[in-house]
Amino acid sequence: MSNELTWYMILLSSILINNIVLIRFLALCSFFGVSNEIETSIGMGMAVIFVMTLASASTWILWYALLLPLHLEYLRTAVFILVIAGLVQFVEMYMKKALKSLYNAMGIYLPLITTNCAVLAIALLNIDYGLGFVNSIIYTVGVAVGYTVAIILFAAIKERIALSTTIPASFRGHPIGFITAALMSMAFLGFSHLFGL
Repeated sequence: MSNELTWYMILLSSILINNIVLIRFLALCSFFGVSNEIETSIGMGMAVIFVMTLASASTWILWYALLLPLHLEYLRTAVFILVIAGLVQFVEMYMKKALKSLYNAMGIYLPLITTNCAVLAIALLNIDYGLGFVNSIIYTVGVAVGYTVAIILFAAIKERIALSTTIPASFRGHPIGFITAALMSMAFLGFSHLFGL
């Protein structure tokens, strides 16, 4: 198998087949909380792509350059959380200064990227899967793009549902949101045989 096909398969499978939200059910708090408008969802997706990619690269380097050689493997989770928290603070300060309206629209969910289990999970999975630096970045970008695709699709569907008058009152709000997410998850399961696996 060629290197080109390998990176392509890593990228495509992390976006569609193993979607972090719809298949692995991680990052659900921001998925349900920020997805009320498409514009806010796009902003959240871009912030997650940026933070997740930088966090993944930083934690991979820290793991192989510092923690592993010094036999400090037991500090992995704590160090990774500190790196992620620092990066989120950087993104939050930038958005507060340069993108004030998006910063206000995201509210509490922007700092929640710090505790977004998907960001930490990808940093840990890159190490656990034994991916090299380039493949870990490709995998991370794919996961972050998959998150962004899922949250934008969900926001678009929720905007359409909000305009509907045929949904019973007992299903409005969170119940129809959970049903929609479940149907999206089932649709993404259709990608599981994309590579004939």
